[in-house]
Amino acid sequence: MFLGVLNYLCPSFKQAIMVGDPVSSSPRKARIAIAVFFFLSGFGFSTWASRIPSIQQHLQLNEAQLGAVLFVLPVGMMLTLPLTGYLLRRFSSRYILLFGVVLFNLIICLLGFVNASWQLVVLLLLFGSSRNLMNISANAQSIGVQAMYTRSIIAGFHGIWSVAGFAAAAFGSLMVSLGVFTAWHFLVVGLLLTATGIYYFKDTVHQRPAEHERKTGFVLPDRNMLKFGLICFASMACEGTMYDWSAIYLKKAVGAPKGMATAGYAVYMVAMTLGRFTGDKLANTIGVRSMLKYSGVLISSGMLMAALLPYQLTAGIGFLMIGFGVSCVVPMVFSMAGKVKNMSGGPAIAAVSTVGYFGFLIVPPLIGFIAQAFNLRWSFGLMSLLGVLIIWMVGKLKEAA
Repeated sequence: MFLGVLNYLCPSFKQAIMVGDPVSSSPRKARIAIAVFFFLSGFGFSTWASRIPSIQQHLQLNEAQLGAVLFVLPVGMMLTLPLTGYLLRRFSSRYILLFGVVLFNLIICLLGFVNASWQLVVLLLLFGSSRNLMNISANAQSIGVQAMYTRSIIAGFHGIWSVAGFAAAAFGSLMVSLGVFTAWHFLVVGLLLTATGIYYFKDTVHQRPAEHERKTGFVLPDRNMLKFGLICFASMACEGTMYDWSAIYLKKAVGAPKGMATAGYAVYMVAMTLGRFTGDKLANTIGVRSMLKYSGVLISSGMLMAALLPYQLTAGIGFLMIGFGVSCVVPMVFSMAGKVKNMSGGPAIAAVSTVGYFGFLIVPPLIGFIAQAFNLRWSFGLMSLLGVLIIWMVGKLKEAA
């Protein structure tokens, strides 16, 4: 029955799996397909995030318990990085993408039915793992699509991810306001996203791993890849900091009312989204390296402005600058890393992500320790050094790409 549904949704599904590795018939179709997969990733993750308060209430978790449970998700992502790199060295990223999408959405369906905290822990571990499989393979696919074009298009994929996040958050709010049970909300979204992914699978790009890569397992980044990784580390650390601390900073360091604190985070998110949709045009005009340097300048200046001028207007402008600064760093670095001659796109992204993801895991908690020892303004001031790190590392990429 399940296979019958798959064949109905996508008549070419069986052929795509069983017969060879067809390449998408056109760059346009491949671009649309990968854009869809980025949308699926953003919509699925934000769907989960939109119902976290509902799940917290259902399981009767306090803030400390919820924080400990939520930490399992990035742990699952990190633990799966070696596996993802290993798989990308042996199989086309299109198969890993399909497997990741199906598993990711299956977990979404199951998350709505949890009745105990241990069940949530197990599912979040798998959720992080499947998200890692899906995201890294989707980024590998984006490099394959980028290779079909003479101009930069890769930042737009990440812009679509951001738009999907906004859409899922709005839809989640609607579901909550209508009193729809979390289980039904997640089940419908998971099934629709799975069907959509299966349908567009036929237009994904086949990327055959190099023969020498098939004989090796996951490898840590070499000296050149480490430069890319450190740039991603700095950008992802700033993203994680803004996700976790921007509203708190405006409330406690700036003294903004609750509504304005939330608006500050929205300003950052809108700037990041707009930056991703305009980033390709800018990269085509001034070049990727120049764009990355300007990104570092914006991040550093934005953090310093928020720290040195703790007022609502200036902090808001600082958050705007940070949003534009981080918007295109990761997709542009992935694009550059995917062009390195001694490593194909998928394994390159897995290696760079190994370093970059530590920015999400390590830096946001450190902000809390620094703020406790000094204050939040000191924390954001020190974060400006990450923008300097990006500028410095970009200057050393001459022989890396």
